Amino acid sequence: MTQAIQKTLRDSAAMRWTALILLALAMFCSYIFMDILSPIKDLMLSERGWDSTAFGTMQGAETFLNVFVFFLIFAGIILDKMGVRFTAILSGIVMLVGAVIKWYAVDDAFKGSGLETWFTNNLNYIPGFDELGVSPFYRGMPASAKFAAVGFMIFGCGVEMAGITVSRGIVKWFKGREMALAMGSEMALARLGVATCMIFSPYFAKLGSIISVSRSVAFGVVLLAIALIMFIVYFFMDKKLDAQTGEAEEKDDPFKISDLGQILTSSGFWLVALLCVLYYSAIFPFQKYAVNMLQCNLTLTAPDADSYWASSSVTIVQYVIMLVVAAAGFASNFQKKKSNQILLLCVSIIALIAYCYMGYMRQSAESIFAVFPLLAVLITPILGSYVDHKGKAASMLVLGSLLLIACHLTFAFVLPAFKGNAAGGIFIAYLTILVLGASFSLVPASLWPSVPKLVDAKIIGSAYALIFWIQNIGLWLFPLLIGKVLDSTNPGVTDPTQYNYTAPLVMLACLGVAALILGLVLKVVDKKKGIGLEEPNIK
Repeated sequence: MTQAIQKTLRDSAAMRWTALILLALAMFCSYIFMDILSPIKDLMLSERGWDSTAFGTMQGAETFLNVFVFFLIFAGIILDKMGVRFTAILSGIVMLVGAVIKWYAVDDAFKGSGLETWFTNNLNYIPGFDELGVSPFYRGMPASAKFAAVGFMIFGCGVEMAGITVSRGIVKWFKGREMALAMGSEMALARLGVATCMIFSPYFAKLGSIISVSRSVAFGVVLLAIALIMFIVYFFMDKKLDAQTGEAEEKDDPFKISDLGQILTSSGFWLVALLCVLYYSAIFPFQKYAVNMLQCNLTLTAPDADSYWASSSVTIVQYVIMLVVAAAGFASNFQKKKSNQILLLCVSIIALIAYCYMGYMRQSAESIFAVFPLLAVLITPILGSYVDHKGKAASMLVLGSLLLIACHLTFAFVLPAFKGNAAGGIFIAYLTILVLGASFSLVPASLWPSVPKLVDAKIIGSAYALIFWIQNIGLWLFPLLIGKVLDSTNPGVTDPTQYNYTAPLVMLACLGVAALILGLVLKVVDKKKGIGLEEPNIK
């Protein structure tokens, strides 16, 4: 009888991984919307009149409320007081509302509307924020960009709330088990959203004879509705788990403001948080400009309009091949038989080569950058499993910093040297993008599972919220900085495929240098204080 009582959904590998898949699919959809305009930055200039400053300001607005209105801190408090279930549903609704606003902002119906007139004449000066230089708007910013920024702010509140909720949910379902593997797997699946966005956003924008950027955003809105459904299904699973365990997540150990002191006085926490902001600031803002950077540094010749490589069907085929790369590579990590593992790895590698060949034949910058998360999908579970069983999380962060520096410097100085050499440039681009994705996979596999070692279980939600808040400062600042640096270092450039990206890329490489220094300091602190970051999660 006792054994029957102890058996819960969490004890079933199938059920806890089902819960993980629901959370990961929701984040997959949110990642698609997060970068939905990134691969069509050139179209935003031609169709909506957004220059790099307007584009960067709108992209940075995603995190404005999280940073300057401290919404993420409130989200952490909501998570600790109300629990995973309530916060997951709330985040899904907030994301969807913000997405709908952003869709309307770039839709043709916005042109000539009363809203367009209002946004043109207003929000040109925000007292306090303008003086500090942190306003999400500026005089002369296109009205559509202002309204899109409002929607993106609201979406940003929801997506970051979802991020800390998913992290807390994984801790709840996997603590004492394969937690690093679970977090790594969730991020690997979620990051396929980046590839999906890069492939399908331009596809929908250019579908048919009329270009429409709003179609791309509408695609993202539909996916966020699906994400909300995923959270609702998870709600019932999580509720059943609490009924089985007798946990009352909304009443036990209520949040106290004084609990924040425990987090803020931890040197290990601050090092992990700063590492997080440096890593993510060097990756996520870069993603928003990566396609345009490739357009500027590669010699791309569009295929004949009547050829197969210019057809819409090739997009679907390439995406299916991408899914084969990801699925086979991911599944290879869970094979007990060596022969099955090798077979799946071979399938994944062959499919990856086929995918890269199609990207080369399509001469498409967006499909080239879509390869970004594929190597990460393959190795993130490996890294997560290694951290679970062997440890060395801090060492992995140092390695990730080194790879980050190397990749951004390659984009800055090596890739432009191959302009004029179509095959050579694309080869260098593919190789660097894959390595960059691999370096980024070190973060979820090693950094996020380390947080429960730094704080008590009852304030994990607040700890994740604080880290996300600090991270969001970088995610607000660097899209804006990249846009301003691009415009200032490319005066008079009106062709969006002729920008010189050297200065922004060097700036991002410097973030990697700072992360490397902090990673080395973290190793010293971990050894001195015995935090346990280098120790395995499963003992």
